[in-house]
Amino acid sequence: MESDSSSTVSPPNSYKSVVLGGTFDRLHDGHRLFLKTAAELARDRVVVGILDGPMLSNKQFAHLIMPIEQRIKTVEDFIKSIKPSLTVEVEHITDPYGPSIVDKNLDVIVVSQETLPGGLLVNKKRAERGLSQLKVEVVNLVPEESSGEKLSSSKLRQREAHITGKL
Repeated sequence: MESDSSSTVSPPNSYKSVVLGGTFDRLHDGHRLFLKTAAELARDRVVVGILDGPMLSNKQFAHLIMPIEQRIKTVEDFIKSIKPSLTVEVEHITDPYGPSIVDKNLDVIVVSQETLPGGLLVNKKRAERGLSQLKVEVVNLVPEESSGEKLSSSKLRQREAHITGKL
């Protein structure tokens, strides 16, 4: 069994405010690990940007992505189930940055290996705006048990499309 990715990130409660982003469609084990890591790292607050609008147009089977309100509630509920004491701020974002480049009270951005370039771009934008640089914490992705490929919502939507005939 692979080692738990949390061993590669900082200890729990290392940061006051944590930010992360994603589509968070059909919450799967990869999302849960990502969100759990963010919640564990945070002492006070987790800020989550959830992609919506034009940011979804290039996603596979975009027409099957769950409504934004449902994705926001699922993420809020999950983080609160991990650490009820946290302030959880979840908002829909229509650009790659969302609150990460305007909120001066953030300490760290949580990314996956796949989204690391985006995390580095966030720091570039923050520097341009005179904001402090965020520490970047990278969470390892969860492989899908059957194929060993990265677990993804696109794969789950693809399966659903084949089952329901909504290609």
